[in-house]
Amino acid sequence: MVLAERGSSIERAAALAADFAGRAAEHDRSGSFPFENFAALRDAGLLALTVPVEFGGGGAGLHEVCRVVGAVAGGDASTALVLAMQYIYTAGLAHRTRQNAMRERLYRAIVEHGAMLNTMRVEPELGTPARGGLPRTTATPTDGGWSISGHKLYATGSPIVAYFLVWARTSGDNPRVGSFLVPREAPGVEIVETWDQMGMRATGSHDLLLHEVQIPPEYALDVRYPVEWQPPDPAVGVWNGLVLTALYDGIARAARDWLLPYLHERVPANLGASLATLPRFQSAVGEIQALLYANERLIYSLAEQVDRDGPAGISPQASLVKYLSTNNAVRAVDTALGLIGNPGLSRSHPLERYHRDVLCSRIHTPQDDMVLLAAGKSALGIAS
Repeated sequence: MVLAERGSSIERAAALAADFAGRAAEHDRSGSFPFENFAALRDAGLLALTVPVEFGGGGAGLHEVCRVVGAVAGGDASTALVLAMQYIYTAGLAHRTRQNAMRERLYRAIVEHGAMLNTMRVEPELGTPARGGLPRTTATPTDGGWSISGHKLYATGSPIVAYFLVWARTSGDNPRVGSFLVPREAPGVEIVETWDQMGMRATGSHDLLLHEVQIPPEYALDVRYPVEWQPPDPAVGVWNGLVLTALYDGIARAARDWLLPYLHERVPANLGASLATLPRFQSAVGEIQALLYANERLIYSLAEQVDRDGPAGISPQASLVKYLSTNNAVRAVDTALGLIGNPGLSRSHPLERYHRDVLCSRIHTPQDDMVLLAAGKSALGIAS
């Protein structure tokens, strides 16, 4: 794929987002999964954007991916979250040398069939493994490979994901831990439709139950003793932090873009002029602009640096950008909502959906308390 074609991915994403926006409210209201959006993304060549060029993909870097995800989020944030997971994991394959045997097979499935991937890490008892601890999901050796049993939460994209990358421990007294590839159609895979959240309602983030799912030996993608996972892969953390941050920034920009014409069009009878003429509203819009300008500089300058110099040593900065920019996005949407009051809470307008969706930024790893604790320890010279 030539450079001009790569650049056009952002334009294609923006065009699709405009179409997605027309259906986003209904998918949000019913919690239905937007299958048609992913068919459109596949046809536009965007599902394989982070697959290397030599395997038929787009070979996109972090900056381009952030732009695409941010654009899609402006139309339908739920679609953007599922797409972000696809990009983060697919890009991560290139940095994990222990996955060479399966890498090409997965790339071909994405390019040729539009296959979707996602990692399954969170569990009822463990929570997120980012805070430590071993999963209860267990991989038991068998004569033909592995038997996987366990319960995963928040299987984002579960209605469409073809391959789950399941974080599990091996059985026995000295367990190893790592990723096991579980095909969606394998016997023993059960998806329980539990997702009924306030925001990101159309992501299909249901529970995944695994009942002695049999997989061949090569589907153990990267299994190590727990100590061997330290320090974590910097590429995965940086991509995760910045791509998800770009998503929530995209929501805030959509809120701003809805607000501006509303303020021009709204003319209260007692005022005789639009809300846009009032200094209080002008100052508040200026605050939103400042927040989004800061996000633009923080997210995309760091993404360009990663593309240019690599991810080594960038994880602390990416975490701080995630903290700052997602909180800026929440504040921007909250400010817009506070400006217009009750109309902003009406389901006839998208602003209330943007507000619910942008609040979901707080649940993604790394969470705010972890970011601030790590930054404080680093500044104080205290080892983590």
